[in-house]
Amino acid sequence: MATSAFLLGLSIIISPSFSTATLRRGSHLSVENAEQVLISPNNAFTAGFYEVGDNAYSFAIWFSNDTCCRKNCTLVWMANRDEPVNGKHSRLILLGNGNLILTDADRFTAWMTNTVSQFSTQLDLQDSGNLVLTNSDHTILWQSFDSPTDTLLPHQPLTRKVQLVSGRSQSNYSSGFFKLYFDTDNVLRLLFDGPEVSDIYWPDPVLLTWEAGRSTYNNSRIAVLDSEGNFSSTDNFTFKSADYGLNFQRRLTIDFDGNLRLYSRKNNGGSWVVSWQAISHPCRIHGSCGPNSVCSYVPSMGRKCSCIPGYKVVNDTDWSFGCEPEFNLSCATGSAAFLQLPHVEFFGYDIGFYPNCTLRECEKLCLEACNCKGFQFQFTKHNHPSGIPYCYPKTLLLNGHHSPNFRGDLYLKVPKSGLSSSSYSYKESSLKLNCHGESVKQLHREYESRHEKGILKLLFWAAIIAGGVEIFGIFLLPYFLITMHQRSRAGM
Repeated sequence: MATSAFLLGLSIIISPSFSTATLRRGSHLSVENAEQVLISPNNAFTAGFYEVGDNAYSFAIWFSNDTCCRKNCTLVWMANRDEPVNGKHSRLILLGNGNLILTDADRFTAWMTNTVSQFSTQLDLQDSGNLVLTNSDHTILWQSFDSPTDTLLPHQPLTRKVQLVSGRSQSNYSSGFFKLYFDTDNVLRLLFDGPEVSDIYWPDPVLLTWEAGRSTYNNSRIAVLDSEGNFSSTDNFTFKSADYGLNFQRRLTIDFDGNLRLYSRKNNGGSWVVSWQAISHPCRIHGSCGPNSVCSYVPSMGRKCSCIPGYKVVNDTDWSFGCEPEFNLSCATGSAAFLQLPHVEFFGYDIGFYPNCTLRECEKLCLEACNCKGFQFQFTKHNHPSGIPYCYPKTLLLNGHHSPNFRGDLYLKVPKSGLSSSSYSYKESSLKLNCHGESVKQLHREYESRHEKGILKLLFWAAIIAGGVEIFGIFLLPYFLITMHQRSRAGM
């Protein structure tokens, strides 16, 4: 036992002082030494501790860049995106038993591969960007390609067992609300998985599977991007990048705004450019502005969010919380009226679908339902005749967007007493608010007291000393026994 403690102590004390492509058994990387990184043999990728906030670090893989040093890098994988570790005394350790662990301030394990091997093991960062743990028989015990975060690299398969999950915001790398995954019907989909509701928004939910060019008749559920920019999925979805060909670095990323994009850049570096994206209209991404809000898109300004009249922002740094009403709506007869919002559409959460229904009849349906928040009144519907009215009373106002091309209006249910009030005016100035906050990830962790830390250090060094004494005895005790035996014979 003491010998094991001694060897573990040595693995913590001894660490590489320079960058390499391989981490061997018993070695570690320290968060406090920026030079302790793994670099792929082709110098395309770097793995190491990456700063994600104030005193918060994750072990990550990123594209190598001369101007990038643990900040402002293009990340492709993270081990502990939702549990960052302390900026002091945190380590990535390849233990002697074959387990790769990430310790937080030497106090507890924040992440591990849960691997065991009786043979010698090593961790390699390959030219593909894949971080691979193997044993002496070259058996793969674990690899980062099997557990992606928000990015797929060329030849990295997306399977039924994994999914891509967006970041929370541009500066918050923890898990967000948007996902790319294979559904149970074998179709590759984009999903908004929010705190309260979930919505599939790609392929277009108004289309049937075959209308979207997809097939459910497959059971392998594999999608992969190749080096030339060709993407193919077993549900028959394919695309090619706009810059199709070799000599490019590529990555397929689900961004924090919910869009799936293929990025490319020349192998010698430079800026990333979007060579394909799943959704051309950003406001078609569900959950982008939260409940009771409307998304508007201006090419020169990008996507913006605003509360519908009579509602206020819940959190002005994070639009995913949406807006809340500034009024109390009664279910009493004659207490409610409707405010028309031209060319505004809210998708889903309909009480029902009523074709060829007049505006007055639609109003009556919503007034009679206490949980009705408003109704959609439009003159178009997919695979239905145009030019006739369609009524959709709604229980929730989600996935709202404004488009001058939309042939319909939303009628918002509000108290009749304040219908003429200026508080119910549609305030365009609110469109200047940002859709997502740029909050910095803070590390919130409670550690043991200094007294407990001192005890741990004392026990740790005691174990090392005991191990040293044991090893000393193993090697020198036979020498003393032989010497004493020879002296006793000489005395005889």
